[in-house]
Amino acid sequence: MSIAVGTGSGPKSDINITPYIDILLVLLIIFMVITPTKQLDLEVKVPQEPPKSDKPMPPPPGVIVVSMSESAQLAINQEPVKITELGARLLDIYSARANKNMFISASAKLPYGDVVKIIDIAKGAGVVDVGLLTSEDIR
Repeated sequence: MSIAVGTGSGPKSDINITPYIDILLVLLIIFMVITPTKQLDLEVKVPQEPPKSDKPMPPPPGVIVVSMSESAQLAINQEPVKITELGARLLDIYSARANKNMFISASAKLPYGDVVKIIDIAKGAGVVDVGLLTSEDIR
């Protein structure tokens, strides 16, 4: 707020907003610089088309597939397991393995959050790479 001297009209009530605009622009630049450095994402690799063959190849031995049915029933390689026991079972399986890859087969009718919960449990158990199987992969 500034006061005009010598005009005789009294105090001037205009607010000088130029310093406020300068501060606003500096804060805007600071937030624009800081924001891109923060990344919260999940790395996803898009599956490649398999080579054409007459019959599907069986999965190699030692592959771990966690499947989840429409009724949210979990199984590790066709062996039923509860969600509360999944982390401990995966930790037992992957503690002695050099290959820390796992595949997830889930029903398309399930919410995606359920699949992400399985991925989170698997990452906590030491799984490095998680692959998602589509209905075309399961035959």
